[in-house]
Amino acid sequence: MKANPNKRTQRNLRADAATVIFTILEKGQSARECLPAMQELHKDQDKAWLQEMVYGVLRQLPLLQYWLRALLETPLKNKFKITEHLILLGFYQLAFSRVSQHAAVSETVEACRSLRVESMRGLVNGILRNFIRNETSQQTPSDEQINSGLPKWLYKRLAVAYPQSLTDLIQQIENKAPIWLRVNAKKISSRDFQQELSQKGIEYTLSPQHPHALILNKSVDVTSLPGFELGWFAVQDGAAQLAAAYLEPQTHDNILDCCAAPGGKTGHLLEVTHDLVLTALEIDMQRASKIEENLARLGHQATLLIGDASQPQTWWDGKQYDRILLDAPCSATGIIRRHPDIKWLRKASDIQALVTIQHDILDALWPLLKEGGILLYATCSILPEENHQQMAAFLARTANARLDTSFKHDAHQPGRQILPGEQQMDGFYYCRLIKSGENLG
Repeated sequence: MKANPNKRTQRNLRADAATVIFTILEKGQSARECLPAMQELHKDQDKAWLQEMVYGVLRQLPLLQYWLRALLETPLKNKFKITEHLILLGFYQLAFSRVSQHAAVSETVEACRSLRVESMRGLVNGILRNFIRNETSQQTPSDEQINSGLPKWLYKRLAVAYPQSLTDLIQQIENKAPIWLRVNAKKISSRDFQQELSQKGIEYTLSPQHPHALILNKSVDVTSLPGFELGWFAVQDGAAQLAAAYLEPQTHDNILDCCAAPGGKTGHLLEVTHDLVLTALEIDMQRASKIEENLARLGHQATLLIGDASQPQTWWDGKQYDRILLDAPCSATGIIRRHPDIKWLRKASDIQALVTIQHDILDALWPLLKEGGILLYATCSILPEENHQQMAAFLARTANARLDTSFKHDAHQPGRQILPGEQQMDGFYYCRLIKSGENLG
């Protein structure tokens, strides 16, 4: 009798969750790289659990590590290091999930076999039982940074940047992000799509600031929603959906969408304006393939270029653009609630390097913009040095750049800083610039 190639081998969920956590924290891989591959090895009903556990540990990591230091006398090394991540997972189940104590302990201990650290079973069992016996989860540290769920460097920067709203900001960062959908107006009207969702019993809310948006009330597999294969909608946070409105593309405009992957803003621009000449630029071939996939599903077409935005001489055809959307490489600190691995993959030393990259791209792209043209600078960061400070520095050194006064800038600084949770959106920054005559200030 032949084996069924589609039948998945029975795997230990907790061992696989610990492996993903280990891969993110010790090897520096993003959850986008390692989590989906692991989920594919499990049944559909277990995929969500796997993500919930991994993301939960990442959200509560400083507190979980605080508890671990109290119960584990000596750090583990080499092949046994993964055991620490398994214990953190056990703590999270006991303190923050609905998993029963018995299952959390017994199944986590059993995972040692799958992880090939069977000799650690006694240690894991003892630590988890001490955790329960000592009511360790009721012991909260006095250190605000540990309670914040953030790495020290990021906590300190946010404390300086947002001293008056730090507590609320941290709470919003730790909250789970809702699923936003953007209705593809070229395929279906918002009203008709809402009717399709209602017929399926899918609850949602609307946003008055986003004419093509829906916010799902519960998490769902978006590929199972009506019209996914037909391109009726895209998944895109409300803050990212503002890019098309803020760029204000006009019919027949020649537009550059720079650093465009995965193509959400590219598709939106094509949906809100007819007859655009739109070029999507992306430096990474693999990420560029995501633009192609998303545009194909939505039924859109654009010119796709592979190139370095700071080196336009390698890809530019010499025709200046009416408008440029620069979704600049950034720390992604505004979307931590959606991707909690970011706060552990990003390092303090990365920020200055990113600021330099943004500086170089701005200077390289500005000559590509027509006189009177608009450049919309965007990041999914909440750090001032990447946002309003970056814009202030660019304006100071660029004689023919000025703020677009018709754009709603924050008081006393250029651009609009959106913080996580504002109108249910992710953290984002936008600033709109106009190119004056070459000799004007």
